Amino acid sequence: MGYLAQRWRSVGFAWQGIKFLLATQANARIHALATVAVVLAGLYFQVSRLEWLALVAAIAWVWVAEALNTGLECVVDLVSPQQHPKAAQAKDVAAAGVLLASVAAVVVGAIVFGPKLMPAVFG
Repeated sequence: MGYLAQRWRSVGFAWQGIKFLLATQANARIHALATVAVVLAGLYFQVSRLEWLALVAAIAWVWVAEALNTGLECVVDLVSPQQHPKAAQAKDVAAAGVLLASVAAVVVGAIVFGPKLMPAVFG
């Protein structure tokens, strides 16, 4: 198999991962809705290029955290199918990463959209 064919195959595996995320993780579906809402709000409010950069970075961080969290959960479930305190801690720490990314994304959203939604408060 040639180099380009291998890369194309890798992209296919990544799409399978995205499909798994959306099919099995309720929080990923919430992230998808939030992503659509933020993009629509950005278009509506005609945010600047710099604001788009901040929004896209925040969206990406949340999706990366969710994907890594889900992957770690799958591996932990595979290697430790029974309850174990270390398995629970690993899952909790990975979930904390998603929470931290999500809180940061909300802060970015507030910084970008706050002045547009409530100019008297943020202006």
